[in-house]
Amino acid sequence: MNYTPPPNIGLTPIYIDEYLLAVDKPAELLSVPGRGDDKQDCMARRVQAEYPDAMVVHRLDMATSGLMLMARNPDIHSQLGKMFEKRQVDKLYVAIVDGQLENDEGEIDLPLITDWPNRPRQKIDYESGKPALTRYRLIDYNPDQNSSRVELLPHTGRTHQLRVHMQAIGHPIIGDRLYADPSALKKSHRLALHSEYIGLTHPKTRERLELHVTSPF
Repeated sequence: MNYTPPPNIGLTPIYIDEYLLAVDKPAELLSVPGRGDDKQDCMARRVQAEYPDAMVVHRLDMATSGLMLMARNPDIHSQLGKMFEKRQVDKLYVAIVDGQLENDEGEIDLPLITDWPNRPRQKIDYESGKPALTRYRLIDYNPDQNSSRVELLPHTGRTHQLRVHMQAIGHPIIGDRLYADPSALKKSHRLALHSEYIGLTHPKTRERLELHVTSPF
């Protein structure tokens, strides 16, 4: 993989207190360091340069932009990790997918597993795959591009879940270099997938925390 991260223009935290912080990860930036010296620039390192105590709780795909939550001490890191495991964190993504959806909303319940000969690709596997559930809702349809803007709510958090699920129902996310067909790929210069909202109970204050970052596309 030829890795060309976006320029580091400094951080603008979406939320920060003494326990946790949230940032807006740009597209094409790794969440954590990759293998090799050329893949050390990542969201985690950029945050830790300003907030050395920041600890990664979850990841976004390199090509995905949007909200990324980090803990600021080991106890909060553990609590947040358990909240993600128990699905106590609400996540909403916005995507632009190819074509016009048949239904305005629906569920995609298809088990996923790593496609080892073609990794990092994932695939649907009814025998060995792990359960994966995505809910979707149509926002609007663009007839000029023949594409649909949708909200995606992952109930589970499998690798590439949203990307594989949308491709599986015939509407790949435009600009997706792994899963889109050539027609859908050329409709966007980037993967049109953005983590727009995270909602959770603050692990320390117990107050409801709702974070938003508007989609750049």
